[in-house]
Amino acid sequence: MIVTDPVADMLTRIRNAMAVRHRYALVPVSKLKLELARVMAEEGFVESFDVTKDRPQAMIRLWLKYTDEKDPVVMGLRRVSKPGQRIYAQKADVPWVMSGLGVAVLSTSKGVMTDRQARRLGVGGEVLCYIW
Repeated sequence: MIVTDPVADMLTRIRNAMAVRHRYALVPVSKLKLELARVMAEEGFVESFDVTKDRPQAMIRLWLKYTDEKDPVVMGLRRVSKPGQRIYAQKADVPWVMSGLGVAVLSTSKGVMTDRQARRLGVGGEVLCYIW
């Protein structure tokens, strides 16, 4: 299956898996998606992730995180920069998500990072998605 926007596909797979309370979500592996999974794990939106060595393509398994009441920890995922319209933010214009309660994930010259890390390092970049 050919996907024109792999990051949007990843976010949709996570959103769908959480909607039906699956334990994990499977996503085809790529370097960008691995970095996005790392950021999500560091920020506490998923428990952890690992890479399966399936054939014909390896997959990222994201272990989803739920509250004690079985509600998903991730309340929302939104793709910002799309293949048809890239959205960039300069270091002074890095967006705040839900007044700091959410996270904006940026692809910068120093790697994929959160909005807080980008502000601390004084870098801007492509705004990949918002997670809250």
